[in-house]
Amino acid sequence: MATVIVVGVQWGDEGKGKVVDLLTGDAHCVVRFQGGNNAGHTLVVGGRKIILHLTPSGILHRDKVCMIGNGVVVDPGVLLHELGRLKEFGVDVTPEQLVLSQYAHVIMPYHRLLDAAREVKKGASKIGTTGRGIGPCYEDKAARSGIRIHHLLDEKVFRQRLEGVLEEKNFMFQHYFGREPLDTNAVADEYLEYGRKLAPFVGDVSVRLQRALERGENVLFEGAQGTHLDIDHGTYPFVTSSNTVAGGACCGAGIGPTKIDQVLGILKAYTTRVGEGPFPTELTDPTGERIRECGGEFGSTTGRPRRCGWLDLCVVKDSARLNGLTSLAITKLDVLTGLPTLKVAVGYRCDGRELDGLPREIELMERCEPVYEEFPGWEEDIRGVRRFQDLPRNTKNYLKALEEFVGVPLSIVSVGPGREETIVLSNPFS
Repeated sequence: MATVIVVGVQWGDEGKGKVVDLLTGDAHCVVRFQGGNNAGHTLVVGGRKIILHLTPSGILHRDKVCMIGNGVVVDPGVLLHELGRLKEFGVDVTPEQLVLSQYAHVIMPYHRLLDAAREVKKGASKIGTTGRGIGPCYEDKAARSGIRIHHLLDEKVFRQRLEGVLEEKNFMFQHYFGREPLDTNAVADEYLEYGRKLAPFVGDVSVRLQRALERGENVLFEGAQGTHLDIDHGTYPFVTSSNTVAGGACCGAGIGPTKIDQVLGILKAYTTRVGEGPFPTELTDPTGERIRECGGEFGSTTGRPRRCGWLDLCVVKDSARLNGLTSLAITKLDVLTGLPTLKVAVGYRCDGRELDGLPREIELMERCEPVYEEFPGWEEDIRGVRRFQDLPRNTKNYLKALEEFVGVPLSIVSVGPGREETIVLSNPFS
């Protein structure tokens, strides 16, 4: 039996979906533990692409159990639409394959409206949110005024809670944002219907996990976004609204920390970021544009072009500490093929002095200039390589320098988008 947490170590979009899909072959259960449908995991199987936002990536394996933990905020309309899309893809998801935590909080229409209205109100100081209602839903959770999945299964309780919440939200819409109020009955009818459709999937994820561990089953925990979007440890306030670090898996799924065996950090061979916030290694030149085009760096949830830049090892090393990483998986290494020189940030310089590590203050990070180490690139096509020793010499040197600086060994090297385009140096479940 082994438990493995998969987390992103940059600002999200590291390719976690592919790695989770790969590792699911050795897992019995795959658990999503935080975030919402602001995350999109793109999988390529048999040349076909599918994007998942709420359902764990392991759902493509029919003999696995996928779970959506209590730490996830769920838009039930989006989840049902996704299940419908999976059916079109040939995956008819059953309650035996998918368990939705009864304690997960529900994204309501007013959460989405608040998200969008606030971004407009902020103007130039906007965060760059996806507008999916994630933040406002987590706000209500913390304020103890949230609606949970189990509330949708009890009409009387649901209507009572909804009426109390909408009284406050509608006042805000009318008198602060100048918008029309929401109709309580219309919202109630819509969401009670969602509850009826989702009822067969609802269960206690924490209890189910405990039983799986008692049976000696392997469990894979799938995080969304990346470490530096963590609400506590990221580049605040340009962060998401949940704990994206490995510790969030324990709270977001209902499992004790002593049950965790491995933490696998996923990083891209370069760095990307979506939305606002500091990005010291960002490239706004033709090299950055080339990386964006070759890497297909456009948001799977929003379609927005991602900001691209050189690999920042200070960010990765900080993530190794925050997550207690036991190994690393690097993705999109093939995108760098053909670049004559590669740069890697190994430090920062700010106001004429060199900094010791990643600055925590956002104002300081925005003034930082990266200190680069340069490496010769490679011209050889690496997508067909399946053994580390067969990679070009310059590619191996790039990877070995990464390992040495971060102090965490590589276990997986992805050389292309396909499931088979992967070099596995060590299996976290072994």
